[in-house]
Amino acid sequence: MRREYPATPDIALTEDDVTVGWSTLFSTWLSDAVAADLPEPNAMVLATADGHGRPSARTVLLKGYDERGFVFYTNYRSRKGVELAANPYASAVFLWLPLSRQVRVEGTCAPVGRPETAAYFALRPRGSQVGAWASPQSAVVGSRAELDAAVAAVEERFEGTDELPPPPHWGGYRLVPEAVEFWQGRQDRMHDRIRFDLAQQKVERLAP
Repeated sequence: MRREYPATPDIALTEDDVTVGWSTLFSTWLSDAVAADLPEPNAMVLATADGHGRPSARTVLLKGYDERGFVFYTNYRSRKGVELAANPYASAVFLWLPLSRQVRVEGTCAPVGRPETAAYFALRPRGSQVGAWASPQSAVVGSRAELDAAVAAVEERFEGTDELPPPPHWGGYRLVPEAVEFWQGRQDRMHDRIRFDLAQQKVERLAP
């Protein structure tokens, strides 16, 4: 199960390419993934660890980014929420295999403000809003029927309400990067890896 990466030089990632800064380069790569019609181009694998350093990972969707970092939303009582409360350090990976590209992010997570959470929550489909209220994310449930009953109870509670507010236990996190690494697959496993070390304010090439 081995796949050779393209040999064409136009896919190379050079030091000249990164002079635009990490956020502009990330925007370009994400736009390329969208233009290539890749499924869930904003999906990222988010890794967290509990207070004892035991890691866990899952896929979440990126919902915003700028120079401050990468924003995603979740239930604060979920496993990732509990772990981030105990240990704010996290990492994320964006993988766009058809483009032979990957972006790795390392940093700390902090909740976004409630106005930002409310603004995003208002954009979600009503069914997703109901689900945020109904699901005790990561908790053990007895059956699917129990979840369906919770959804029905929330729908009844907010019947006639046009705009649902976000639950108090639900909201956004911003992963504030300390390092962002761009990876471009190359032939013979001699990949291009360039890392923005934001803590040290330097850009460096890494061996593949």
